[in-house]
Amino acid sequence: MRRLFRSSTKDIPQSGDMPEHVAIIMDGNGRWAKKRLMPRVAGHVRGVEAVRGTVAACIERGISYLTLFAFSSENWRRPVEEVSFLMGLFVKSLKNEAVKLNKAGVRLRIVGDLERFDPELRQAIAEAEALTAANDTLTLTVAANYGGRWDIMQAMNRLAVAAPEKAGQYSEADLAAYSVMAHAPEPDLFIRTGGEQRVSNFLLWQLAYTELFFTDLLWPEFDSAALDLAIQSFRKRERRFGRTSEQLESTCVAAPAVPVNKVDA
Repeated sequence: MRRLFRSSTKDIPQSGDMPEHVAIIMDGNGRWAKKRLMPRVAGHVRGVEAVRGTVAACIERGISYLTLFAFSSENWRRPVEEVSFLMGLFVKSLKNEAVKLNKAGVRLRIVGDLERFDPELRQAIAEAEALTAANDTLTLTVAANYGGRWDIMQAMNRLAVAAPEKAGQYSEADLAAYSVMAHAPEPDLFIRTGGEQRVSNFLLWQLAYTELFFTDLLWPEFDSAALDLAIQSFRKRERRFGRTSEQLESTCVAAPAVPVNKVDA
């Protein structure tokens, strides 16, 4: 049965020292390669190693959800040769990593407009998701040919078809159920590598109250120590969800201890 996750604009989610869901824009592969006088594609290959290390680090820290922005709906504008290489790397990575992820207890989800991908890639996605479907140590979501506005629109269109009688009275919960991210809670911590400070059409609905962390590190340079720095920053944030600091302090004093970042089913 699908879990129902709280909306941060409707309820006050529980929040602890460790984020339950981390979302990352993996930026800087091409620049990492260029600095080393290597072709851009070499940076993407090195970036796969950074993904592997970040998955392991999240498991070690008890993080339940990791969402990575691998390829946006706008990335088709890149040079044809680079896009072609990325598609091939995606297939290769799925085939090479799915068994390892399964052994580690990782559930893999690929979200986005997958219809644009060729049949070989769609087949690799389906097989990897099926292999890991029963795992619950970590849910790894890879956003590919994904855009935040696309997700909102496709969710709205699907909802309108499913429940036309409610037109004009849809709720947040109604729409969220049709998002491709409905399987995960809203991110607690958003990280972007590469020095840019924007969300670039990533998880626009879900980032409403997410804590943002930007680093100049290029994605191939990102490791467990860098993840820990982001988590340390997260722990210093005062997550008010619309309340005042005084209200938050009063709540912390009065409330009994609760499990970290548990979301009601």
